[in-house]
Amino acid sequence: MSGAGDPAPDVLGDALLAMALLRIDPLLGGVVLRGDGPARDRVVETIGAARTLPRNVDVDRLVGGLDLGATLALGRPVAQSGLLAQADGGAVLLPGAERTDDVVVSALCAALDSGMVVAERDGLSRRDAARFVVVALDDGIEDEAVAAPLAERLAFRFDLEGAGDGLPPACDMSAAATQAIIDEVQIEAIASVASALGIDSMRAQLFAVRAALALARLEGRDAVSDGDVTVAARLVLAPRATRLPQPDAAEEDEAPEPSPPSDAPGDEPQGEPRQLDDVVLEAVLAALPPDMLAAIAQGSARAAATRARGKGEKRRSPTRGRPVGTRSGVPRGGLRLSLIDTLRAAAPWQRLRGREDARIRIRKDDLRIRRFESRAEATTIFAVDASGSSALARLAEAKGAVELMLAEAYVKRAQVALVAFRGEGAELLLPPTRSLARARRALAELPGGGGTPIAAGLTLARELAEAAVARGRTAFVVVLSDGRANVALAGGPRGAAQGDAQAAAQAIGAAGIDGAFVDISARPRAEGAALAGAMRARYLPLPRADARAMHAAVREAMPK
Repeated sequence: MSGAGDPAPDVLGDALLAMALLRIDPLLGGVVLRGDGPARDRVVETIGAARTLPRNVDVDRLVGGLDLGATLALGRPVAQSGLLAQADGGAVLLPGAERTDDVVVSALCAALDSGMVVAERDGLSRRDAARFVVVALDDGIEDEAVAAPLAERLAFRFDLEGAGDGLPPACDMSAAATQAIIDEVQIEAIASVASALGIDSMRAQLFAVRAALALARLEGRDAVSDGDVTVAARLVLAPRATRLPQPDAAEEDEAPEPSPPSDAPGDEPQGEPRQLDDVVLEAVLAALPPDMLAAIAQGSARAAATRARGKGEKRRSPTRGRPVGTRSGVPRGGLRLSLIDTLRAAAPWQRLRGREDARIRIRKDDLRIRRFESRAEATTIFAVDASGSSALARLAEAKGAVELMLAEAYVKRAQVALVAFRGEGAELLLPPTRSLARARRALAELPGGGGTPIAAGLTLARELAEAAVARGRTAFVVVLSDGRANVALAGGPRGAAQGDAQAAAQAIGAAGIDGAFVDISARPRAEGAALAGAMRARYLPLPRADARAMHAAVREAMPK
């Protein structure tokens, strides 16, 4: 078993080890396997007995409910178990986990927490045991990821994209012990490492403890070794890291001067034994891939990713979109009848309604109509400060950031609009469009110079956003400016410029329009933060960020 000081393990070997630990202790919840290819297939092959959840599975099939055929045949309610109950003692395979419906995620989380599934509807009440592990297959498309509530309940996460296909052997479980113990020092080391890596979840620490116990049991030992703690931390805590350990300033100040090297043999300094948490932390950091270390350093760890950003909000629709269940109602005015759910509502009552032949007695309150959910199209409005102060400072980087966001909006088929403000007023350079070429051309031709009429720019951006909302779209306003207005609205005195800008920002906030304010000045001051607060928008002071860093920050601020 590897420990501190050993070469960094390969991700495929770690994934296979995690699958063995899940078989020893199902309370570890499961694993997220991101990426596609032979490495992921190799891991999935080790699952054993598993139930696969179809992407369009409905609640009745998932948690159980009325057996419609048997109920109609017998004339009395007959219940049936769902897929989760049928997976009891095994595993649930979840393909396309990053796009799993919220209802399915909720049912999985409830079953993982309680080990039970409960179905109480249609006059039935049914409870089934459902202790299983979840193997969530994330295809690794763009920035989509498994829903946070589900990922939080699964101990392990592995990115197998590009992992080697050396196909290491599966773990031998023939000598596994039935139980093991862990001492307090080892538990404290896990807690200390979790704190150093910015992991707030207690569930992650508990998973690390359980993983260490399972590692000991896997090798037939009845006590956890320090090596088990190191490997458990690497498997469970490393993928959840949100920050790098902060150096202790006091310790740095008090650190003794290093002694000069000695040439005499046998004079090497021995030093005091290292603390277990230091050893474990070092091993965890060594296991993190370089790109993840860079993401953590920038505060954008992959662990924090959830769903794709920049899309329009979800809205209920009576007639179109993705089906999301049914409700009582009469199918008129374009509403669509759900025949199966109508029969399911009527079936339990056939005997009470005097059914004596093959005909099914359906009443008005049995009728069920389908519900749908659609996602509103999004419009992102960029309001760019092209005044002299910005041109001298950060306009070039701001243009680069906007171009990156434009490209992303184009990929997601979202509309973009571009407003520039400089001189005496604001100008709509690009009406809402999906044309990436037009957007780039308008941005390239954007000149810089003149005064800073922020109020005019914010007002025009708000008007565009309100027009988009009126057409049923979701609007998001991104303002790139230093926040220092010097041109008032409608030719007012220069001294009123900042007040006008504040009022225009408040109007955006009052309209309920989401947004972000990127302070692009070299030395951010209070004006930018005040305008962001009035807009009720995220304030992003980025004094030294380049175009890519600005783009990443705005992207994080966009609605999910």
